[in-house]
Amino acid sequence: MKRSSNYNTKQREAILGYIISLSGAHVTAAQITEHFAKESVPIGRTTIYRHLDKLTRNGAVRRYTTDGISGACYQYINNSENCDTHLHLKCESCGELKHAECEMLRQIKRHVSDQHSFEVNPLKIVLYGKCEECLNSV
Repeated sequence: MKRSSNYNTKQREAILGYIISLSGAHVTAAQITEHFAKESVPIGRTTIYRHLDKLTRNGAVRRYTTDGISGACYQYINNSENCDTHLHLKCESCGELKHAECEMLRQIKRHVSDQHSFEVNPLKIVLYGKCEECLNSV
């Protein structure tokens, strides 16, 4: 039984709307699946992955694959935000990925460029450790 394209559009809009509502925070497909399950919205994991792939290809969301082991996470691309101006922090305990907005880190990027003639790709820079919440839960 084939579903109408309108059904898929509603699902895509729901998924994109949820990602947009996160105000730039990163989210995994599993977290999106969990969100819609809690809201009793019938969107399956396969459908979520399919729409995330389409949203990534059309430039609405950015896909991050940090370590090749854990799943990718996704972020809404707001044209007013430059994700290439900061680095990323990934918690090894809970998996959360955060933006590191810090002048010191921007200075490191400039230093590498100026002193080593090497342009760093901030989208690929991930510092691993433990977030504040995981540190406090020990």
